[in-house]
Amino acid sequence: MDRGGRAVFGSSQGTERLVSARALMLQGTGSDVGKSVLTAGLCRAFANRGLKVLPFKAQNMSNNAAVAEGGGEIGRAQHLQALAARAVPSVHMNPVLLKPESDTGAQIIVQGKPWGRAEADTYQKHKAELFAYVMESFGRLKAEADLVLVEGAGSPAEVNLRATDIANMGFALPADVPVVLVGDINRGGVIAAITGTHQLLPEAERALVCGVIINQFRGDVRLFDGGLKIIEEMTHWPCFGVVPFLRSIKDLPAEDAVVLEKHTQKQKGTLRIAVPLLPRIANFDDLDPLRAEEGVEVVIVPPGQPLPRDAHLIIIPGSKATIADLRFLKAEGWHHDIHAHVRAGGFVLGLCGGYQMLGQHVADPLGVEGTRADEEGLGLLEVSTFLQAQKSVQTVTAEAFGARVEGYEIHTGITKGEAISLTAAGEHVLGHRSKNGRVMGTYIHGLFAKGAFRKAFLGHIGHDSCGSDFDEKVDDALDALADALEKHLDLDALYAASR
Repeated sequence: MDRGGRAVFGSSQGTERLVSARALMLQGTGSDVGKSVLTAGLCRAFANRGLKVLPFKAQNMSNNAAVAEGGGEIGRAQHLQALAARAVPSVHMNPVLLKPESDTGAQIIVQGKPWGRAEADTYQKHKAELFAYVMESFGRLKAEADLVLVEGAGSPAEVNLRATDIANMGFALPADVPVVLVGDINRGGVIAAITGTHQLLPEAERALVCGVIINQFRGDVRLFDGGLKIIEEMTHWPCFGVVPFLRSIKDLPAEDAVVLEKHTQKQKGTLRIAVPLLPRIANFDDLDPLRAEEGVEVVIVPPGQPLPRDAHLIIIPGSKATIADLRFLKAEGWHHDIHAHVRAGGFVLGLCGGYQMLGQHVADPLGVEGTRADEEGLGLLEVSTFLQAQKSVQTVTAEAFGARVEGYEIHTGITKGEAISLTAAGEHVLGHRSKNGRVMGTYIHGLFAKGAFRKAFLGHIGHDSCGSDFDEKVDDALDALADALEKHLDLDALYAASR
């Protein structure tokens, strides 16, 4: 910052560091309006301008988690935002992570570690204690950064939840962080969503909103000039820009499982992979590198439909509630489809919870997933799993099919048996396979991101791969997103609005 108080932008080598960090928060008119992606894009854009940027989300709810530096879980979106900012992922970027285990209950992860479990109707009792962790983590980031970009959760207009809110205005007001409201015009009703939010917010919270961003506009933006005028007249909130519908976003990992419903339609591919959509599916971004692979068709199979008989590979994905999802899989009749697939010579891969399901049985004697239970597995691997309270959260490097495997593990339980080792890091066995090599399971998430292993694995099931690293594709998409935001948003005004 110069002597006149103006922001100084430039290369990372020549930029003057700020004395104290500024902060700016993106909240949305609703869920899935693009807050996570816009925050990631702004992280890259401001980092390109030479600022040390760190992302932050006070409270996240997702079963798509990642491992931060030194261990500990954070939401996958904050991990991506950290990479976008070219920063080391930290547990303080997402101090409270809720991982749903049932329709009403969730595991609470605080600063990367399991903290407890709560039902929705009792969660409010923990607000004060959790908010202390939120403010501690936010303070740590502000001490390290030039700019902290904060992502909200859901909508601040959910006034029925305001009393227990620590993720939107419940954070912004006590932390005194300016707010930019994001509306998705592609969903329809964006004028009503923004002006309605304005009407529902109390005056103190309304005053924190410094402007709006219109996201995912299709066509000639001049056609919305009248809409922008109405929004500004009714709210007195200026518009920082209109972001067009960007196709490069499809190359970025999604955090919310709702996006999987968009991939249930079949697309052409010489290799077909079927994935049953489990209720508590976790870390489903494991599938992204396969979906991006040329000639590979990933079919997400929703409940009520059988697994396709012409699939070459069935992947049973990760799960936050292994026993409950195993029972659901059986109730859908998918276990019969999987056994028929194996008898016909097909391949099966289980990832984390899916790996546990492939064994002889899964036992939860301590009620780690909510209640004590013991469920017979699919019986396709000679292993058994015992869930334990202690969770394994770490990055790992292993070897399989003669290739290096890099990824991470986030799971409870120990899996042992007589099956042949599939993936191992030294003496630490992270997966098993059947004698004929057609049924495989592993605890490693993110194993397909590196091209060498993906090429080796797909070669094992009879498909050629170019062997490119998916991480590079994601980084290119972040650059494209940042370039688009530079073009369509007033970044100088956004920075000036931060404090």
